[in-house]
Formats: sequence, C-alpha cells, structure tokens
Amino acid sequence: MNTFGFSMKYAGKFLLTMLFIVSTAFATSLARAGNNYPVVLVHGFLGFGPAELPGTGFKYWGGFNDIQAHMQVTAGTHKVMSAAVGPVSSNWDRAVELYYQIKGGCADYGAAHTAQFATYGAIQKPANKCWASDPNNNPNRYPLALYPEWDASHPLHFVSHSQGGQTIRTLIQLLEGGSPNGNEGGGSLYTGGKIGWVNSATSISSPHDGTTLRDVIIDYVPKISELAGKIVEVAGLGGSANPLYNFKLEQFGLAQGSAESFRDFLTRVKGARFWQLSNRDSAQWDLGPDGARELNGWVKTSAHVVYLSIANVATEKGSFCCNDTDRLIAPLQSSSYQYARNDMIFFLKPTAGEWIVPSILQRGMGSYTQSSLSRVVIDNTWFANDGVVNTVSMKFPKAQLVRNYDGTAIRGVWNYLGYYNRYDHFDVIGWLQPSTAVYPIYDNIARILYGL
Repeated sequence: MNTFGFSMKYAGKFLLTMLFIVSTAFATSLARAGNNYPVVLVHGFLGFGPAELPGTGFKYWGGFNDIQAHMQVTAGTHKVMSAAVGPVSSNWDRAVELYYQIKGGCADYGAAHTAQFATYGAIQKPANKCWASDPNNNPNRYPLALYPEWDASHPLHFVSHSQGGQTIRTLIQLLEGGSPNGNEGGGSLYTGGKIGWVNSATSISSPHDGTTLRDVIIDYVPKISELAGKIVEVAGLGGSANPLYNFKLEQFGLAQGSAESFRDFLTRVKGARFWQLSNRDSAQWDLGPDGARELNGWVKTSAHVVYLSIANVATEKGSFCCNDTDRLIAPLQSSSYQYARNDMIFFLKPTAGEWIVPSILQRGMGSYTQSSLSRVVIDNTWFANDGVVNTVSMKFPKAQLVRNYDGTAIRGVWNYLGYYNRYDHFDVIGWLQPSTAVYPIYDNIARILYGL
C-alpha cells in the first residue's frame, strides 16, 4: 500500500474540508452582518478609474485581478464602486470631486478656496465637470453619479489606497464640519452638518503624515517644471478628451480645447503654473510631510466614523551579505539604513533605499533625514517604506488617537489592523500579484465593515 499517497489523499480532503468550513463561516458572518452599506474605492496619486486604460484589462484596484468585482460577490451581494478623482490634485479638490461624483451635480471647489489659489489659475466652477443624479434627466449626457441617494439614512463605507486615505479624511471633515475658510459661495458640500453619511473609512498604505518620497524627488529634480514635464510625458496623455488617461485639471483651466491639438495642449500643461512648488493646492504639497502636517491641522478624526488602517513594508535593514534585498541596486549596505527587497516592483527600487539609483550621493527614502525645526523632522523611524510611502506614516495621523484592532472597531479613533511584510505599494492592490495574495486582504476588510 502506498502510505504516502494515502496520507496525501486524506490530507487533501482535510484541507478542502477546512477551506469549506472557513469560507462558510465567513459567509455566515456576513449574512449576520450589521449592515450592507455600499463601498466606494478611492485611488491614490497618479491613480485612475475603471473607465481609463481601456483595452488593457489592467485595473487600479487589482491589476489583472479585479478587487471591485471580487468584493461585490464575496459572501453575498454587495454594492462596490470605484471612484476616479484627480490623480495629481490636492486632497481638497479630490474630496470635492468625490462628493459630486457620488451624489451628483457639478463640481464647486469653493469661492474662498479658489480665491486663495487664483494666481495658479484656479477656477471655482469649471464647465461641464458634472455628474448626473437622474439617468432619465440627463440632456448633457454627463457620467452618472455613483450613489445619488447618499445621505445619513444611506451611508457609505470608503476603502482607500495611498493618497486616497488623505482624500477620504478631507471629505469627512468637509461633510461634517464644513469649510475652514468660511463662506465658500453656497456649495452644498461646505455647509457642514452631514453627520452619519460615512460609516467607515479604511486606509491602505496611506501617507497620513506624508511621504519623504516627495522631498527625495524634489531634491533630485529641483526644477519642478522638469518634473511636471516628465510626469506628463510618462503619462503620454492627460488630455480631458483623451480616452486613455485624464489628469482631471479642469479646475485649473487645463482642459483640452475643442480646437486645440493634443501637442499644443501637452505643451500648455507642462508649462502651467499649477506645477509650481509654491502651489499648495496640489498633490505634490499634500503628500510631503510638511503639507500633510498642514492638512492634519484642520482635518480631524470624526467621533461618528470607524477608521481602519493597514500598513506594509517592502524594504529591509542593510547587511554585509545574505539578506533579501536587491544587490544590483545596492551592493554595499549599512545596517543603519533600509534597502529595497528583491521582490519590490522594479520601478520603485531606485528611490526606496539608501541612495537614489542612479545618482551621485542623492539620498533615497531608506536614509533620508531632515532636521530643520521649521519643518517636520525626519529621523530613522521613517526609513522603512513600501517604495512610495514610509511605513511609520501609514498607521494614523500624528496626534490623533490610535489603537490596535482587537476584533472590535471603535468609532472616533484609528483602529490599526497591522502591516503586511514584503508587500510593496502596489502589491496591496494586486498589481503583478496572484489573486490569492491580494483578495484575502479585502475579505478581511469586508468582514469588519459589514459587521459594524
């Protein structure tokens, strides 16, 4: 008798039985859930919506997997939607777009806010940046709003990645507290008092206290016009009428004109005042530690919302030999610094370690420090990162309350779910990963959300 074959046969049956029990328990827990509120997925910096990159099969949420579709049918039927907001815009502008995209109406960036940034070309109400709340009354054929019934009786869960975490926090603050600038000209978002509209806010790999990648890149490419040009060129796209990718900067007059060639539009975008470092109404400011500190000065934790956070890390402490870092990028290492792992996605490795590669002694995220007391002090606690965001920044915004999640989520504080080791910034959303490596992350989130 083949004892090994016999053992393997019944071991296989045992594993299948255990998987069935676990999946049944998960389904039962959701069936008994306290709610089935819709979920809105909010992307990060340079992110894109489900209608962009057509024909590629590649999704922001999942890569060649499909996190949205998975969440819609796992252990029941759920309404899960993906938003598409400005990929290089400030969190204020992204929050505005998220609000109108869900509720319906035309984007209103606020009178006081727009006046503050008028020198950079800011426009309060750009033409045709609208979403229709009623499909039967849509003469201009605007995109349909995601969930027009949204209110305190029809609340939402938000699940975000990267800058999306800052964005949903900004939206919650505006919904409940209104604008910190005073009169914004009557826009419905700025009146405040919308308590109960958001049930939960989950952030994954979010730079709540900013990311040093912003300062690393600015030090490396000091001419921001060059950086802006590279972003536009790498995207290769950016036009409002371009079906592949859209910068969504109509609020800065950067919509492609009907008679404007794409080449002329590209030249105009690259030279726009929007990209200037002094413009604090942009992602490049909000994503840095100093900009994040400014944002956190007025964006607070709501007592009415469950906040959940997930962190991750894809670097390792340096070693003379024998660790799992990429030795081609960093052959010589110091135990004082962090270095990119072999399995980090290739385009993140050059800036994740001690030095930018290639460069002449330009510090990367794994060793970058900043000691000026007029700015956010950056020390060695910031070295570990996922290639884009420092792990220390992902847990919660500094000076706000945090606790380790213990099976019970508490409102008004950050409930930290822990971190995923050896996951880079895009592993956690399934890029270049098998579904088995990413779907369990969202199964766990769903279990918590629907149990609230």
